[in-house]
Amino acid sequence: MQQESARRSNRDRSETTRAELIAAARRLFIEKGYADTATPDIVAAAGVTRGALYHHFADKKALFAAVAEAEARTVAEEIDRAAPDDTPTREALIRGGEAYLAAMAEPGRTRLLLLDGPAVLGRGGMDEIDDRHAARSLRAGIQFAVRAGELPRDLPVDVATQLLSSAFDRAALAIEAGGDARAYGKVLAVLIDGLARLD
Repeated sequence: MQQESARRSNRDRSETTRAELIAAARRLFIEKGYADTATPDIVAAAGVTRGALYHHFADKKALFAAVAEAEARTVAEEIDRAAPDDTPTREALIRGGEAYLAAMAEPGRTRLLLLDGPAVLGRGGMDEIDDRHAARSLRAGIQFAVRAGELPRDLPVDVATQLLSSAFDRAALAIEAGGDARAYGKVLAVLIDGLARLD
C-alpha cells in the first residue's frame, strides 16, 4: 500500500514538474520567441532544475513540441464544445470554424502554432500535431456532411480539409494583425457553403 502511494506521489510530482515546464516555456516562447528563449530561462521560470528539464524533454525543441501539442489540444477542445455531435452538419462546420478563430485569438497562440511551430518543427511536424486536433475535428465534420448528403459524395475529404484548414489559419493570422473577425468568418462560411455546390 505504501509502495503504491509512493509511486502515485512520484508520478504526481513528475506530472506537476512537466506541466510547470510546459507552462513556463509557453510564456517565454510567446514573450521572446523560440530562438531567443534559452533553456536556463525556462528552468528558472519553472522553478525546477536543469536535470528535471532533461528528464522530461530531450531538448528545447521537444519541449516546444509539447507546448504546441497542448495548445492544439486546447483549440480542438474549444471546437468540439462549440459543435457537439447533435449539431446539424452545416451549423457544426460554421460553429467549429468560429470556435477555431476565437480560440486562436488567445494571445500568442498564432505565433506558437502558425509561425514558430512550422519553423521549429517543420511543416510535417505541425501537420501531424494538427491532424490529431483541429484538423481531425474539421475532417470529421466534412465526412459527416458528406455522409449526410449535404456535401458531394465524391468530395475529396482530405483535400477539402487541407484547403479549409489553410483558409482558417490565414484568417487567424489576419485577425491577429487587426483584420475584421466578422468579415473573415462571413467569407469562411461562404467557402463552406460553396462546397455544397460542387455537384
